Amino acid sequence: MKELNNKELLVIQGGTNWVTASFLNAASRAVSILLDMGKSLGTSIRRVISGDVCQL
Repeated sequence: MKELNNKELLVIQGGTNWVTASFLNAASRAVSILLDMGKSLGTSIRRVISGDVCQL
């Protein structure tokens, strides 16, 4: 294996694209959580406005 000098090390380009499976999975979960929160909030507002709230 050849050792690289400083000039060669500065030229190295690598890595991966920023869109990975983990990123897509996290983004999908975030969107899903936001939609569920919106649905719950909308349902709560609708039930309070219509007076259809269960007594504790």
